[in-house]
Amino acid sequence: MNTDENAGAPRFRMPEHTKLTIEKIQQHNEKGRMDKIEKEFIKGFEFLRKYEKTVSFYGSARLQEDNIHYKAARRIAGRVAKELGCAVVSGGGNGIMEAANRGAFEAGGKSLGLNIQLPHEQKKNAYLTDSMDFYYFFIRKVMLSFSAEAYLFFPGGFGTLDEFFEIVTLVQTRKITEVPIVLVGKDFWLPIVDMLEENLCQVHKAIEKSDLKLFTITDDEDQVIEIIKKAPLRIQD
Repeated sequence: MNTDENAGAPRFRMPEHTKLTIEKIQQHNEKGRMDKIEKEFIKGFEFLRKYEKTVSFYGSARLQEDNIHYKAARRIAGRVAKELGCAVVSGGGNGIMEAANRGAFEAGGKSLGLNIQLPHEQKKNAYLTDSMDFYYFFIRKVMLSFSAEAYLFFPGGFGTLDEFFEIVTLVQTRKITEVPIVLVGKDFWLPIVDMLEENLCQVHKAIEKSDLKLFTITDDEDQVIEIIKKAPLRIQD
């Protein structure tokens, strides 16, 4: 004997036109993500277009104010703001980012922070005159590089190296116009460039000798200022 109370009961079937398939869910999620990306790009470009001349600073978030590279970034950013009238742009966090914003802020200049939203939120430094938060790392990277008159790289970790190699690649492949790339801190950068010359250039022939001239390594702060001063106003790439 069949003891199932529902035996023989008609089964409910969802009409075909109302079914939520995995494909439809994925399409919905992808559209929402693309809309969010587009809005963040537009907002970022609108933010930066308010500032005619900018210089982007990159470097480690871990360096403290007694570090020689922190002090150099602070001094140089102050001169960039005061002597050249450029807005100083950083990732808005600690370390070299704070040093750059601090120098510009103390000089009475424009000090911009492009902050990233993280699960454990990155703390904004206290020296910003204007800022914007980003959800996507890759959009933030685009904004840090968007039509700056110069890029200054101080010692840093994987993130700083990633940003440096991306900018150099864009210039090398002529995806953006040639723009000053200055590596500040010979103690940090010379060993890295020696490796590039010996391993990538001489041993593996992966880059040309001329590619090593796409950037300048210096600790001379007057030279840094002079390089930026001579840089033409960039047309937005």
